[in-house]
Amino acid sequence: MKLKIYVSALLCAFLLTGCGSTLPDTQPTDTEPAGQLTTEAGQETEAVPETTAPDESSGDESSLAVASGDDVIAANSVGYEGMEAVPAASVKPGEYDIAVDSSSSMFKIASCKLTVADGKMTAAIRINSTSYEYLYAGTAEQAAAADASQYIAPTVLDSGCIFEFPVAALDQEIDCAALSRKKQLWYDRKLVFRADSLPEDALPEQEKVTAETLGLADGEYTVEVQLEGGSGKASVQSPAKLTVKGGQAAAEIIWSSNKYDYMRIGDEKYLPTDTAEFSVFEIPVAAFDRKLKIAADTTAMSTPHEIEYTLYFDSASIK
Repeated sequence: MKLKIYVSALLCAFLLTGCGSTLPDTQPTDTEPAGQLTTEAGQETEAVPETTAPDESSGDESSLAVASGDDVIAANSVGYEGMEAVPAASVKPGEYDIAVDSSSSMFKIASCKLTVADGKMTAAIRINSTSYEYLYAGTAEQAAAADASQYIAPTVLDSGCIFEFPVAALDQEIDCAALSRKKQLWYDRKLVFRADSLPEDALPEQEKVTAETLGLADGEYTVEVQLEGGSGKASVQSPAKLTVKGGQAAAEIIWSSNKYDYMRIGDEKYLPTDTAEFSVFEIPVAAFDRKLKIAADTTAMSTPHEIEYTLYFDSASIK
């Protein structure tokens, strides 16, 4: 009996040892090896370091980058040919509504107030959106490398925001970087603050080019004229007839339709001289070689509507 028990014990020990040796070599461990991940197919691949998307409200500018590739759309041209920079010293101190050209259709400026004081100019740029978290006076690359203290934060309004932006000069391309709140990317913009949109008395040192300074004798001439503003559908005939009398110039403006019932320059209204086929007006030309602000009232809509334009008379084209 004792012999049988001894043999049975030896047999069990042998069987247990054998079972332990047949455990699979691929038994999973509790953790993956450092630096590797195992796919469902059992293949190993390099691990991707864990990253955290920037928190838009965290103020962590260290992760900000410059927009490129498909994130960037083609830039529009700004300014006009032959423009010359107008520094603060050439602008009368005060506050002015000013037109601003933007190189991006995604950066539309609803309005802008220019302040000129102590030899410097600052623009309060209003955008009817809160899509931009900061502006920077420089390029996107410079903004990404700059300290956050140099960023221009907005004053947030119910329907948009206002940025106080430094203006080095009018009629000059100025670099402006804009940070997308959603994408956390800096975008390059070009701005031109238009001197020709200011009142005439805002530029006291800018010499006017007039019929008198040009030495034009009394008589009839022609002059190339360019219209800007509105929807872009309207036009005026060019060249236009130019009449000089007593050193004062007046131009005959012929519109592309007969739906204009008056023109306005400042507070002065001018009625048409003919509306049979086109609306024809005779208006004074206060200066050449600069954009003159005008308004014209059209009756083509359901109700009369006054539209703002500019006219540019080129003195070099006078014949």
